[in-house]
Amino acid sequence: MNRSVKTAVGVVLTAIMLFPVYWMINVSFTRDADMRDDPPHLFPMDGTLEGYRAVIDQQLPYLGTSMFVGLGTVLLTVVLSAPAGYALAKLRPRGGGVLSFMLLVAQMIPGVIMAMGFYAIYLKLGMLNTAAGLILADSTIAVPFGVLIFTAFMSGIPQELTAAAQIDGARAFRTFWSVILPLSRNAIVTVSLFAFLWAWSDFVFATTLDGGGTAQPITLGIYHYIGNNNQQWNAIMATAVVASIPATLLLIVAQRYVAAGVTAGAVKD
Repeated sequence: MNRSVKTAVGVVLTAIMLFPVYWMINVSFTRDADMRDDPPHLFPMDGTLEGYRAVIDQQLPYLGTSMFVGLGTVLLTVVLSAPAGYALAKLRPRGGGVLSFMLLVAQMIPGVIMAMGFYAIYLKLGMLNTAAGLILADSTIAVPFGVLIFTAFMSGIPQELTAAAQIDGARAFRTFWSVILPLSRNAIVTVSLFAFLWAWSDFVFATTLDGGGTAQPITLGIYHYIGNNNQQWNAIMATAVVASIPATLLLIVAQRYVAAGVTAGAVKD
């Protein structure tokens, strides 16, 4: 198979995978009256901005809540998972292998099961329909992943660096803060990115723990457009387009850090 054929196949497969994104954008500019045309239009005929007006008029509070929950989830996830990853990678406490296995098991638990457990707990604590409750719930998904990422990344940092810090009199926390954490920039970006995306796209926790609150995330904002007798596909797709912009920008900015190494050359042979 020559190079041109491979390129053509790659372009076709990429177009197939990106077609749902194009169709989302297409529908966001399509009038409700043209939605049921058969065959459907590949390009918006008599395009409209009604969907985007609905986003500005109705969805901005939902977007603000999602941004707050996403950033809060990132902060809580990094604060908890980075020290835990450092402890497992460098301090190697007794039972660390069992803990790592339990973190893997924790990621296998279905979200709906965790949501029902959180509902019972939040009901007693008065945390239902709160942004703080969503941040805590979303972090339970992101923290196990973050600990595993930090553990794997920090294990690759040369032991000579931590030994040199200890010789200079640095204790465990100072070594973590001044030596290990700066070298773990790529791991921090990776964990932060996935934590934000999980919180931004969450629907199960949102609809279970914040279905009746005043501060709801954008996933519930989109869901409110869908009813038995009213499905505003124009507004739904416009909201989806706007909601995908932050995630897309984050992916573009963070891709150069994800899965990249920063410790090369830190120790000279």
